[in-house]
Amino acid sequence: MMNEKEGAAGNAPKRFIPRLISWNMTFRCNLRCPHCYIDAKERAARDELSTEEGKMLIDQIAEVSKPILILSGGEPLLRDDVYELARYATAKGLIVAMGTNGTLITESVASELKASSVKAVAISLDSAIPERHDAFRGVEGAWRDAMAGIAACRSHGIDVQVNTTVTQQNFDEIDDIMALAEREGASGFHLFFLVPTGRGVEIEDISAEKYEQMITDVLEKIANSTYKLDIRPVCAPQFMRIASQMGLNLERWSRGCIAGLTYCRVYPTGEITPCPYLPVKLGNVREAQFKDIWFQSPILKALRDPDNLEGKCGICEYRTICGGCRARAYGLTSFVDFCGGLHEPEDLKGDYLAEEPWCPYVPQGGNKAIF
Repeated sequence: MMNEKEGAAGNAPKRFIPRLISWNMTFRCNLRCPHCYIDAKERAARDELSTEEGKMLIDQIAEVSKPILILSGGEPLLRDDVYELARYATAKGLIVAMGTNGTLITESVASELKASSVKAVAISLDSAIPERHDAFRGVEGAWRDAMAGIAACRSHGIDVQVNTTVTQQNFDEIDDIMALAEREGASGFHLFFLVPTGRGVEIEDISAEKYEQMITDVLEKIANSTYKLDIRPVCAPQFMRIASQMGLNLERWSRGCIAGLTYCRVYPTGEITPCPYLPVKLGNVREAQFKDIWFQSPILKALRDPDNLEGKCGICEYRTICGGCRARAYGLTSFVDFCGGLHEPEDLKGDYLAEEPWCPYVPQGGNKAIF
């Protein structure tokens, strides 16, 4: 539902155009999730982009391409101008979606989202069991309200995608969550794998072997058409390698890691980063044009050449279709701040080109075409 293919092959710099942009509109949130990558709080920061600055951002993005713009947070529905900005982005030709915890979506909110031309809403569910979801999200009733939000969106004709982050606690109930999502009318399901950034540095991740097992299990469900859901593993780019090994048709997905290739993130205060989980400043739209940041950033240029990858990723025959998670490589070769702050390019804390730490595959060498 919120996937976009990479640009066509070629050597021109504009081969890499943004197809998907996630805008963290605010630090403010009504939940207290332990894996929050920007360490969202109860209050907004004073220097978040204003309404007019948000429109300026949209104008700058529209000069480069007409991507899917995901309005996220924190909790984007806590911004009073969220509908105004959604309408503005739509008028500029962008496809607007929203990433939310779902707890604030009532029938009237869903009606306003529809009227604002929000095409799809991604709602997070961490368990099929209400008490487990509430315990993880830190607020009693969060599961009930998220489910009501899904129902409200569906009743107003808004596509729903369910997002689930795999943890030690819910590893054995992912199938139950997918089944629940399908019963509730969701059209998509994105299975996120933990990246150590923000508050996520405090969570003990599942093992590399469990990553491999979970990805394989999910891909088998796709191969067997167990669900009608559009399913994609996220922050686990090795799924492309596993899908290739299983003989699946790769054309339904883009490259495993798209950070800086066709995807980037806008921080609440205007900084651009390669993705929400790679906390490296590329520039700020208050100080530079988005197009200049996107096309001229040395870090983005480095990410766009698979021959720059290090360790086993650099010699892997699947590097052009996988790429390894650049955020996890950075996070596990550095000290990433618990507070979710950003790092200056001249003072990087880790190596974003290092090998994917959570991939057990031993490369055989050679090259492999994208498709």
